[in-house]
Amino acid sequence: MSEVSPPSTPSCTTKRSTTPKKNGNGKSQTLRDFHEEERLGRAYDTKMIGRLWPFMRPHRKFLYGSLSIIVLSAGLNLVRPLVMGNVVQNAQNAHPEGLLKYGILLSVIVLLTQCLTFVQMYSMQIAGARTMADLRAHIFDFMQRLELCYYDKTPVGRLVTRATNDVDAVGELFASGVMSALGDLVALIGIVVMMLILDVRMSVIAFASIPLVGLIVWFVRGRARQAFRDIRVKTARLNAFLNEQVSGMSVVQAYAREKSMAGEFDDINVEYRDANKRSIFYEAVLDAAIEMVGTLCIASLLWWAGFKRVSDSAITFPLVVTFTQYIKQFFEPVSLLAQRYTILQSAMSGAERIFKLLDEDVLEKDDKPKVDDTAAAPAEEAVALENVTFAYKPNVPVLRDVTMHVKRREKIALVGATGAGKTTVTAVLLRLYELAQGTARILGKDIRAYDRRDLRELFSVVPQDVFLFAGTVASNVAMSDTKPDIEKVERALSRVGALDLFSKRPGGLEARVDERGANFSAGERQLIAFARALYKDAPLLILDEATASIDSDTEARLQSALEAVMEGRTAIVIAHRLSTIRAADRIVVFHRGRIVESGTHDELIERDGVYARLHRLQFAVEAQEKSAPSARAPVVQTAPAPDAATP
Repeated sequence: MSEVSPPSTPSCTTKRSTTPKKNGNGKSQTLRDFHEEERLGRAYDTKMIGRLWPFMRPHRKFLYGSLSIIVLSAGLNLVRPLVMGNVVQNAQNAHPEGLLKYGILLSVIVLLTQCLTFVQMYSMQIAGARTMADLRAHIFDFMQRLELCYYDKTPVGRLVTRATNDVDAVGELFASGVMSALGDLVALIGIVVMMLILDVRMSVIAFASIPLVGLIVWFVRGRARQAFRDIRVKTARLNAFLNEQVSGMSVVQAYAREKSMAGEFDDINVEYRDANKRSIFYEAVLDAAIEMVGTLCIASLLWWAGFKRVSDSAITFPLVVTFTQYIKQFFEPVSLLAQRYTILQSAMSGAERIFKLLDEDVLEKDDKPKVDDTAAAPAEEAVALENVTFAYKPNVPVLRDVTMHVKRREKIALVGATGAGKTTVTAVLLRLYELAQGTARILGKDIRAYDRRDLRELFSVVPQDVFLFAGTVASNVAMSDTKPDIEKVERALSRVGALDLFSKRPGGLEARVDERGANFSAGERQLIAFARALYKDAPLLILDEATASIDSDTEARLQSALEAVMEGRTAIVIAHRLSTIRAADRIVVFHRGRIVESGTHDELIERDGVYARLHRLQFAVEAQEKSAPSARAPVVQTAPAPDAATP
């Protein structure tokens, strides 16, 4: 690009401090802070579940069916200790017929319970998988509607974490049986009732441990939630760092920064490990404590029953067996609730992050503001900017009172130093950023009166850094269509003189394209970009430094492709190569956000102003390239014009 990536707009301003911080070792923390997320405050589980409900509602029949089966299974489990007590009693009284009958009944209950458990788990996980698929699709759709300014300040890895790790954490609500907690509560209530019916005194001994369990849960609750919040934060930071390092591996290796980056990764990895260790510690404390309380409860009950049986004939061996089974069943859902509680904490932490993203208010606005379109634009007008001033950050304008008119089928070249505002002009026309001051019209209509999608359908854009998606040559050329029209793809490639080139590759137009087009040369990627513009066949064309990343020889071979792309279209060309500039009908020169000159190549050379100085500098660079082909100088961006040239 001709300009650096813009900072956030006023609506996207971040509270993150830009002052470099120092860690304990005295190292700068600016990059570290960029990857780190802010810690969220207290979250309410019921609120999170309530916000998840719209995604669960379409699949509620599976959810309701699963919950109904849970209640039925809980009822069957309440009968099992009674049957076991009868088995023991018949064995004690030497009644083989009763022993056989209750033994068969117990087997049927266990078998039926397992079958119901299978159906319940299957239904619950189907509901969960579909709910998470809908949530993930919603997040992706939401990301597509975020303004570009949000991406200017947010690491990619963090956004990937939202749609992957955090959604998976929420999905554990269904996969691990957390949503089955209703059945556990029903089972607990039923067990309490049955225990009271059997023997109140023994029930009191069992219930005496409940306050201790509550105290343990209270101790672990807040600490576990914070531990899982830390895991979510560190996971996002780890993903963001890995994404950045893998994408920039060539730079890391070129500057021999492997050791330094490995050290920074170790710091992040250790923090992630420590966060996991804390969560594991609290989970282990909860499990072990509840298991210990349950064991002590059974031991106390057995001691009391053995002591009382001497003087109380009502305390029988079958009753003790039945009661111990109920106590085991009592602490089983308590233990499950404890285990599921830790999973719930992880899920709620993930939900917090997801809904924090979905609460962002930097979406592209769908509304069309009222625009005064009564003034008729000239019939031949294609693009117009009138008194446009634009800033990415408050009080730092990038465009200053820019007025420019482009006729239909006219080819305009925007020329100027890096940061002069050329790319910003195209960003404003495409409504990638909202215009705050001035007027912009496309085909005689104010850009704010267009739907964003309809507006962008009028443009074909060929950027400097061509982005190819994993797929095929045909799918990349036909990116504007859901399904490629092969004949149209062939015509587009033929017009840029590249059909034979790509047809000879193994697979032809269905040849595989790797991630970012890594298996294609820079020139081949550029040809695909030109063909992509022809395939879309939009009336307006933007070429943003389309040949800046290739050398002069390759550009010469692409010249016919450039001419084919611009033929019959209104073209706005951001360029610094002489061949591309000379082909324009008019050259508009930008300097420090203002238009300082406008005219044809010959007119501007004769005027001996900013453009003439830029031309002489570029001519010297190209002459140097031609005189030293074996050690070609790198293509440089247009140098800043002298300050004195500012009007």
